[in-house]
Amino acid sequence: MATPIPVENSLSTDPKSVISQGRVDLAVALRWAARLGLSEGVDNHFSMAVPDKDGRVRGDRFLINPYGWHWSEITASSLVLADAEGNVLEGENTVEDTAFFIHSRIHVNVPSATVVLHNHMPYTTALTLLENGRLEMCEQNALQFDGRIVYDDDYTGLALDREEGDRLAGLMGDANVLFMASHGVTVVGESVARAFTDLYYLERASMFQVLARSTGGKLRTIRESVLAATRKQMNSELPLIADRHFKALGRILDREEPEYRF
Repeated sequence: MATPIPVENSLSTDPKSVISQGRVDLAVALRWAARLGLSEGVDNHFSMAVPDKDGRVRGDRFLINPYGWHWSEITASSLVLADAEGNVLEGENTVEDTAFFIHSRIHVNVPSATVVLHNHMPYTTALTLLENGRLEMCEQNALQFDGRIVYDDDYTGLALDREEGDRLAGLMGDANVLFMASHGVTVVGESVARAFTDLYYLERASMFQVLARSTGGKLRTIRESVLAATRKQMNSELPLIADRHFKALGRILDREEPEYRF
C-alpha cells in the first residue's frame, strides 16, 4: 500500500513541507468542489504557487490539477508541479493549455494570488451571463465580498495565449474575485482554505440572488453605514470561518475518502 503524503504544519516555511501541504489542501478543495456539483467534466483548475529552494514564492512554480482528471479522483500525488513556461517539474501528467495561461500569468502578476481557483460554478456563472450582471450587496453571504470583486465585461474567447492571461491578471488588481463575462469566475487568496471558502460562499450568495431575481421581485438595499460596519466585521471573521470550514472538510474526507492523501 502506498504511503500517504503527510500533513505538515501549515505555518512551515520549508519548501518541501509547503509543497506537501499544498498537495493535500488542493486535493481536499478539488474533491469537495466535485461533491458540491461545482466541477465541470475534466475542465477548470485550482492551483497554488509554491516556494523555490530558497523559500521564496515568486509565482513561477505552482501545483495544479492534471489535464484529463475528474476532480472526484484527484489525489495529492496526482497534482502537477509546473513552472511559468509550462514545463512539468514533478508528476506524470500534463497541464491543459487554457489552465496554464490563466493560472501562470495570475500567479506571476498578482502578488496576493498564492492560490488561484478558476471555476464555472452554476449560479455564479449565471450572473456573468447577464448584461451588467453584478453580485449585489443585499445579503449576508454577498457582504463577505463587498469591495473585493472586479468584473470583466468583455468575453474574448478561450485563454490560449500569454496576452489573455496577462489581461485577466491586470484586471484582478487588489481584488480577490474576478467575474468573467459569459465564462465563469476566478478567486484568488493567500491559502487554499481562504480561497476555497470564498469560492463556496460566493456560489451560495450567487444562488440566493439568482433565486430571488427569478421571483420578479425587487432586491432589498442595505444602508451604506451598515455596509461599512459589516466590512469591518467580515475582515476579522473571514479568516476564522475559512480555518474552521476547511478543517471540517478535511476531517470528513479523512473518514470517507482517505485515499485523497496518497
